Amino acid sequence: MAAALREVQVFGQRFRNPLGLAAGFDKQCEAVDGLYKMGFGFVEVGTVTPKPQEGNPKPRVFRLAEDEAVINRYGFNSHGHIVVENRLRARQETQIRLTAAGMPLGVNLGKNKSSADAAADYVAGVRTLGPLADYLVVNVSSPNTPGLRDLQGKAELRDLLSKVLVERDLLPCKQKPALLVKIAPDLTAQDKQDIASVVCELGVDGLIVSNTTVSRPSGLRSRQRTEPGGLSGKPLRELSTQTIRDMYALTQGQVPIIGVGGVSSGQDALEKIRAGASLVQLYTALVFHGPPVVGTVKRELEELLREQGFKNVMEAVGADHRC
Repeated sequence: MAAALREVQVFGQRFRNPLGLAAGFDKQCEAVDGLYKMGFGFVEVGTVTPKPQEGNPKPRVFRLAEDEAVINRYGFNSHGHIVVENRLRARQETQIRLTAAGMPLGVNLGKNKSSADAAADYVAGVRTLGPLADYLVVNVSSPNTPGLRDLQGKAELRDLLSKVLVERDLLPCKQKPALLVKIAPDLTAQDKQDIASVVCELGVDGLIVSNTTVSRPSGLRSRQRTEPGGLSGKPLRELSTQTIRDMYALTQGQVPIIGVGGVSSGQDALEKIRAGASLVQLYTALVFHGPPVVGTVKRELEELLREQGFKNVMEAVGADHRC
């Protein structure tokens, strides 16, 4: 992908290409350097919880091969803040070089299942892992932690994000990490309006749209389709893109969006960019297409941008809203 065409400037960072790896793949921060070598423009590790926790009983991940989809109910299996902090510290100099070369790192934060104080868990994540991240994600949208999605409600979200932003602003590092919120694709119109309103009011840096869905689109063929959990992959694609479209409109394009959900081709990536995403991520596509999908998506995206007359990715962001 030609450098000028693919580069994106957002969250106070340069991204050498707009394709990232979504959270959930490298939950424990064990493979970051190898993942950058696969061609990703950025990598998001986590979700990380304050204390180590096992997550849900196995089996907890199911391949829906006929649908190019996955259902998971991992439940934030995590080695915890301290272990992940140590792993990130051990490669901190490497990450500083990668970030300078246009390959930032994101860290996705969650809460422990047993925690009574969700805000305290996210604040602890900001304090411990914030100095090691280019951007942080407040994940309030996994369907596999009881009560987590309730944090997307207007009053709950405002309270949570106010505390988290204060902690981020208190971090001792020179360049403070951007703060993003990851939301579900299963929101009502009112929910979306409320989230947009809180994010704009508080000055949150960005949105990640979207997490997995608890809905089950009617066309699913795999017999695993009835398993409880979050559905990702191809059947999530349109729901996720529509949520991007809605959030871009509700925030008047003022809050950068990372689009994720069912991306496995350049066309899928460009649809999300035109709908309002500045960057895109994938995960499930790796399950079905392996590492070559990264190069394929970047190459196809470049061809489509040229064909459609865009000089670069940034010119295409939100283009559907200007038709």
